[in-house]
Amino acid sequence: RRVVTRLGDRLGSPNVPTDPTHETADAELLAGAWVALNSYGDVLRDIGAVFAGAGHQLYLVGGSVRDALLGRLYSDLDFTTDARPEQMQKLLRGWADALWDTGIEFGTVGVGKAGHRFEITTFRADSYDQVSRNPQVRFGDRLDDDLVRRDFTVNAMAVRVTEAGPAEFLDPLGGLAALRARVLDTPSAPQVSFGDDPLRMLRAARFVSQLGFTVAPRVLEALLEMAPQLGRITPERVSAELDKLLLGADPVAGIDLMVQTGLGAVVLPEVGEMRMAIDEHHQHKDVYWHSLTVLKQAMDLEAEGEPDLVLRWAALLHDIGKPGTRRHEPDGGVSFHHHEVVGAKMVRKRMRALKYSKQMVDDVSQLVYLHLRFHGYGDGRWTDSAVRRYVTDAGPLLDRLHKLVRADCTTRNKRRAARLQANYDELEARIAELAAKEDLQRVRPDLDGNAIMEILGIPPGPLVGKAWNHLKELRLDRGPLEHDEAIAELHKWWNAQQA
Repeated sequence: RRVVTRLGDRLGSPNVPTDPTHETADAELLAGAWVALNSYGDVLRDIGAVFAGAGHQLYLVGGSVRDALLGRLYSDLDFTTDARPEQMQKLLRGWADALWDTGIEFGTVGVGKAGHRFEITTFRADSYDQVSRNPQVRFGDRLDDDLVRRDFTVNAMAVRVTEAGPAEFLDPLGGLAALRARVLDTPSAPQVSFGDDPLRMLRAARFVSQLGFTVAPRVLEALLEMAPQLGRITPERVSAELDKLLLGADPVAGIDLMVQTGLGAVVLPEVGEMRMAIDEHHQHKDVYWHSLTVLKQAMDLEAEGEPDLVLRWAALLHDIGKPGTRRHEPDGGVSFHHHEVVGAKMVRKRMRALKYSKQMVDDVSQLVYLHLRFHGYGDGRWTDSAVRRYVTDAGPLLDRLHKLVRADCTTRNKRRAARLQANYDELEARIAELAAKEDLQRVRPDLDGNAIMEILGIPPGPLVGKAWNHLKELRLDRGPLEHDEAIAELHKWWNAQQA
């Protein structure tokens, strides 16, 4: 059934039976989209007039239409047109505030106008070789051919834009019904769609996380069948999708879809492998579900409206070292000694393979390495030196470490949970108390390198670094030293070196 309707009108056709409940729900979605799109009315009317005046069609498409229907439209809008790239550039050069041609080989022109950023792409009718994900770019002349090549039907709806602004809503592939049902289905057979571009399988998991949708049965079947083909995709594209998934509203659902279908085994195998390790507290089915619980609890501790990608990655991966360190003890218990050390190394290896930045790799692996240290705190038995080292080793990650450690408390034993939280409250109070007395965020020796060289009369070299490290260790152990005391300790160390 091809649906073409005025935005804001009731949806229906005299030749097609309709469910009154669905018809009302669809009409409400369209009315909401009309309101959302008309908040961009001036710029849409202007750009519509530019294309219409030159005899070209222009349509809002993809995520822009989907998000307008969902009431979550953002300022970046996507369009498609029958105009070729060089024609678009000529049309827009006098109208746009800025133009970008970074995607022009794929028919895309970027446009900046009145604080908005648009991408306008020529109708595409690509074909794929089913080996790489690179399409043989072929421009088309029909909107329907462009829509049918898109990933999911909820992204295959369009709104015609004219000099009057948003006009007709076009839904040749049933995207509105799928959106109403919150189901992800493909315009063509999923085996064909995923064979053309296996990254679409990972996008399915991402949309499950972002939009709260489920996948259609035939899509689930294709994911189970075709997951290994995700190996054709470059690491950079995979990591970009994984980040979007983790930043979604329900990353637990997206990750679980990945693991259950085999997608995770291709791009993030360490997560699924945690299903093999039983949590030592025996309060969760396995470490896998414990880790997903920690992820959700870490999200609950984020600042409102500010998803933290580093924290979410650390929460998901904090226990990936457990399967490799699991030991069955003589008393019937299970131990995971040094799993934080093993896990930090595994994080580095996996995130490097996915081409993450050095900073991202360092931050996530350091949080994984440190997440267990608090459990040595006991009932406040740490010395001030231990507290200083905790803060120093965490550095700028301290706030995230606080959240990760608190999120890692998933025990159902209310008394034990209360004790752990109380102990961490006390640790944070001690950190604040020490911070009020000394600069914990920048624990440095009481003498810098220049002072060390002047006092000892030595040139730059390894000995200066060794002296600096010795004084830093003293600073961590004893707190700030008086200047004369620091000099005396430096001489004492130096004399020991000469003995």
